Amino acid sequence: MEICIPLHPVLHPELRELRRETKVNVNSVRRAAVALAGAAAIAVGVLAAPAQADPSDFRGLVGVGSDTTQDVLQGLSDVVIDPDADPSLFLIGSYHATGPSPIQTRPDTWPNDCTIARPNGSSAGIDALINDIAQGTDCVDFARSSRGPSTAGTNLTFVPFAIDGVTWAVRSDSPLAGTNLTRQQLSDIYNCRTTQVGGTTVNPLVPQAGSGTRTYWLTELQVPSGALPSCVHDVDTAGQQVQEHDGSALRGAGDIMPYSIAQYIAQANSASTGVEDRRGAAALQQVNGVAPRTAQGTLNTAFPITRSVYNVFETARLGEFEIDDAFVGSGSQVCADAGARSTIQRYGFALNANCGATNVTGNR
Repeated sequence: MEICIPLHPVLHPELRELRRETKVNVNSVRRAAVALAGAAAIAVGVLAAPAQADPSDFRGLVGVGSDTTQDVLQGLSDVVIDPDADPSLFLIGSYHATGPSPIQTRPDTWPNDCTIARPNGSSAGIDALINDIAQGTDCVDFARSSRGPSTAGTNLTFVPFAIDGVTWAVRSDSPLAGTNLTRQQLSDIYNCRTTQVGGTTVNPLVPQAGSGTRTYWLTELQVPSGALPSCVHDVDTAGQQVQEHDGSALRGAGDIMPYSIAQYIAQANSASTGVEDRRGAAALQQVNGVAPRTAQGTLNTAFPITRSVYNVFETARLGEFEIDDAFVGSGSQVCADAGARSTIQRYGFALNANCGATNVTGNR
C-alpha cells in the first residue's frame, strides 16, 4: 500500500522561518525536514514507497524530459529534501518521458492550469521549459537533458550532475554481437557509407525525435543535422517508433541502435533499482576495443564515448533558494549529499567532477 504524508507549512512554521534565513541555516533546515520525514514514516510504519513513473504528490520543483535520466531523478526525488516541506517533504517531482498523457504538475488550486502533454526526451523537455517560461505559468521548473545546448545563448543553464556513456547495441543472437567497431566505423554506418559488417547488412536505428541521446549520438558520429540519412530510421522493422533505451526495437540480425550504458546497468539491476527492464535481447558492444562496463558491472569511465547529463534551468532562477540548495554548486544536495551520490551510482551513472557547475549555457 502506498501512503502519502503531506506536511503543510502551517503545521511547521519553524521551517518557513528557517527558509527565510537561507544561507545561514541551510543545514538546520535540512536536519529539521529529515527528522520530520523520518518521524512521519515511522508513525505509519512505512519507510519506502514502491517505484513508480510519476510523483505520488505535488512537489516544489517539477522536472520533465530525458528518458536517460528519468529513473535516477526518480531516485533522487526520494533523497533530496524540500527545506520548507512545502508542498511536500521532498523537493523533486520528476515525470517520466513515457506514460499516460497529459500530465498534471501542479494542484488544481494553482493559479494556472498545469495540465501539459508529457514531454518525451531531452529536447521535448527543454521545449516544455521554454514554453513555460514564455507563458509564465510556472508548471515546469527544469528539464532533464542527456545533451548539451544546441543553440547558443544564456537564457538556460545546463547544470551537470552525472556521467553517462553511450554505445551501440545489437541483439545478443545477432552475427554482429561481439564485433568491435571503431568510432569511425560507426560514423560510416550512420552516414550510409558502410552497409555491411562481416557480411551482415546493417540497419542503423535512432530513437524518437526529441531524444537527447539521438542528438548526442548523431553529433558524435558526425552525421549532418537535419533530415536523417536515407539508411537511418527512427521506426523499427515493424513500423514502431524507436523509444530510446528500449531493446524491443532490435528485431533483426542487422539492427543496431545507441543505448545509454547507465540505463542498461539500471535495467539489468531492476530487482534493486526498480527500473523497468526494457533491454529485451539487447547486448552492449565495444567501441575502439573498450568495453562499456567494468568487470564489476559498473560504467567504464574509460569508454571512448561518454557525456555529462544535465538538469536545465532558466538562468534567471539559479539564485532561487530551492534550486540553488538542491542543484547548484559542488556543495548542493545532489552533488554533495552521500545519499544522492550513492543514488547516482546505483542507477548506473558515474559521479561528475563538474557537478553543479553553471558555465554551460544556451537558448535550447
